[in-house]
Amino acid sequence: MKRFVALCSLWFLCSLSFAQTRGLPDFSDLAEKQGLAVVNISTTQVVRGQAQMMPFPFDENDPAFEFFKRFIPRNPGGAMPRDFENKSLGSGFIVSGDGYILTNAHVVDGADEVTVRLTDKREFKARIIGADKRTDVALIKIDASGLPVVKLGDPAQLRVGEWVVAIGSPFGFDNSVTAGIVSAKGRSLPQENYVPFIQTDVAINPGNSGGPLFNMRGEVVGINSQIYSRSGGYMGVSFAIPIDVAMDIQNQLRASGKVSRGRLGVVIQEVSKELADSLGLAKPIGAVVNAVEKGGPAEKAGIEAGDVILKFDGKTINNSADLPRMVGATRPGGRSVVQVWRKGATRDINVTVGEVPDEKQASAKVQRGKPTEQAANRLGLVVSELTAEQKRELKMGSGLLIEDVRGQGLRSDLRAGDIVIALIAKGATTEVKTVEQFNKLLSLFEKGSNVTLLVRRGEMQTFITIKGLNGG
Repeated sequence: MKRFVALCSLWFLCSLSFAQTRGLPDFSDLAEKQGLAVVNISTTQVVRGQAQMMPFPFDENDPAFEFFKRFIPRNPGGAMPRDFENKSLGSGFIVSGDGYILTNAHVVDGADEVTVRLTDKREFKARIIGADKRTDVALIKIDASGLPVVKLGDPAQLRVGEWVVAIGSPFGFDNSVTAGIVSAKGRSLPQENYVPFIQTDVAINPGNSGGPLFNMRGEVVGINSQIYSRSGGYMGVSFAIPIDVAMDIQNQLRASGKVSRGRLGVVIQEVSKELADSLGLAKPIGAVVNAVEKGGPAEKAGIEAGDVILKFDGKTINNSADLPRMVGATRPGGRSVVQVWRKGATRDINVTVGEVPDEKQASAKVQRGKPTEQAANRLGLVVSELTAEQKRELKMGSGLLIEDVRGQGLRSDLRAGDIVIALIAKGATTEVKTVEQFNKLLSLFEKGSNVTLLVRRGEMQTFITIKGLNGG
């Protein structure tokens, strides 16, 4: 009987193991068929430096000078060249049979020579059609025909938890296959305003950059672009550019060699729950406008600082990061409808979208005096009215300069040197003009209330909420 029970248990465990094995995906067909369109990319960059004279290692007064000068010529051959070649590796994939290949912009950035190697060991010199650093997408071209081409998928159909596969050349190992799942979608990364990244736990390492991310149907859904790592190697968090974003960039690069993006000319920030309460919004959605560029598309259309942009061309702005992507995908010169929340009501504003410039914006500093000995107000702030000279310099009609931050104010993001422009509560915005007026406004709030301030810092404006007001 015991033997029978043992055999039954063994049969059950084997059946369970077999069932679990059957439930795991098989990537072999995908790798065999789709790997043909994945390429290895190697680049060479000549780094040029100034020629230098080789110094003699001994001074003339050194006892070893007479002996070693016979064996070590002084300045042999004159100047020593300092030029050297910097080589790097990456991946890419073929999007058209006549030799167009997508990869990352950082893979080919600054390259003097780009070499593409196919799975059949053929090598081609490639030319760079164009690169877009803002999305990290580049298009290169080799002179070939009849090449295998990837199938393109729809990133919008990807689901968190779905299996995905990467094929590339980590550390130069061609056509390496790794697999994992989609960890998240629509990720925003610092300094990356135009890409809703696909986050995965697929093993991505140096050399995988520019390679394709496949779904289980063998369709490319993204370009592997970045890893989050403290060591430089894979740590379980990887990011891919959605293929629809990349193909839009590819089309523009192929047509004109450059990318045009729309812009509104606003500075925005996320709407927190506390800020939503202050503005009278039912829930924290949209992008609040901190500042409007003078003469920009938004100002011309009538968008104001303090507005909350809820929709762009009918599409809801759930998070502030959604707005730059939507506007950036709009062609400059086009007409769009922006829905904003202002003073407790929504309104639609027609705006002619501008174009993102390439030049960098300059910033200015606000000078302040020494902290005064006056008492802090209910927010823990020591404030003073702007002098006539400060108003001229800042081009402001009013505002209060924060001289010091104490007590409750230390729990906020306020800093000495910030300028308080307005106070917002229950959907109402009040311009701040004098210390007396500001402190009187604060005295009207009950203990525990949240107070939101519109603050200028340098040339930027931001909304800062102080939670749980102390008793007056």
